[in-house]
Amino acid sequence: MPTLFDEVTFGDLSLKNRVVMAPLTRNRSPKAIPNDLNVVYYEQRATAGLIVSEGTAITQQGQGYADVPGLYLPEALAGWKKITDAVHARGGRIVAQLWHVGRVSHVSLQPDGQAPVAPSAIAARSKTYILNEDGTGGFAETSTPRALELAELPGIVEDFRKAARGAVDAGFDGVEIHAANGYLLDQFMKDGANKREDAYGGSIENRIRLTLEVVDAIVREIGAGKTGIRLSPTTPANDISDSNPQSVFNAVAEALASRNLAFIHVIEGATGGPRDHQYEGTSFDYAAFKQAYLAAGGKGAWMVNNGYTAESAAEAVASGKADLVSFGKPFIANPDLVRRIRDGAAWNSINPQTLYGGGAEGYTDYPALEAAE
Repeated sequence: MPTLFDEVTFGDLSLKNRVVMAPLTRNRSPKAIPNDLNVVYYEQRATAGLIVSEGTAITQQGQGYADVPGLYLPEALAGWKKITDAVHARGGRIVAQLWHVGRVSHVSLQPDGQAPVAPSAIAARSKTYILNEDGTGGFAETSTPRALELAELPGIVEDFRKAARGAVDAGFDGVEIHAANGYLLDQFMKDGANKREDAYGGSIENRIRLTLEVVDAIVREIGAGKTGIRLSPTTPANDISDSNPQSVFNAVAEALASRNLAFIHVIEGATGGPRDHQYEGTSFDYAAFKQAYLAAGGKGAWMVNNGYTAESAAEAVASGKADLVSFGKPFIANPDLVRRIRDGAAWNSINPQTLYGGGAEGYTDYPALEAAE
């Protein structure tokens, strides 16, 4: 019977345990460049079997929040190299989450103050984090996007490919494609945001096309064994919805099975909310979703996320429901979360006031177990 603390290998990723640090936006990389404080933060958490980096923009157009890191500037790649070196020095593994936010952005973050881009010109009823004129950070309504032209979509795919290459060159062990939480690829897949009438809209086959093109481009560039993807079939995050998510994501699962990715990272239910969340009147069967993947020949690690406790995570792995379990906010407050789970120790409480922006407070000053004792 597998446990959370067993070593495991999927694709090119050999992990010392099955406890994964989920991607966590912290808004502490001014000008999109990782810095020495970020190095400390990730190094502290290197006992995770795998770290998935915070969402990392593939281009400036892909930026949706102030002070989040990118992968498109030489200085940013140099900053990430310090982080990956520090994680590896402690025996950890880390992949970069490749992020294009699509419509979840603000004109102040976009090149030349242009409108954000999306599958359709439909604003997200959501907020993003921007810098005020006095340099302080705060939340603002997202800007109305423009619809991407058909001729622009190959460029989006190319931006993902280039970012994957840059990530591996910066020392990452692989990448996670962010196709969840109402960001660009999720926007294309779900009919609440995608009203296109071309080859990327309408049918399920058309709506999942861009995501699969991104997957294929990255696999050709760095290999399937270094590539994972994050999906959120039913989260309402960033005003996203779909009229029939089961059909959409079963089709995604079947298509991904033949691509031999290292892992599939699934947010169950509403991000940061109930795991049984459903869209209006619709149901979603996560076991059937996984079965569609397995029946089509999928062999990658199945990673689950959203509100897991030490006990429920252990049960998920022991029962075969999941191969890996990722934890988000618990890793913010507990840099040694793996040890705390293993030893049955108490978890530090999180300070919600220091989640986004700022310095070391609420970032690198949460005590490890010895200090807490």
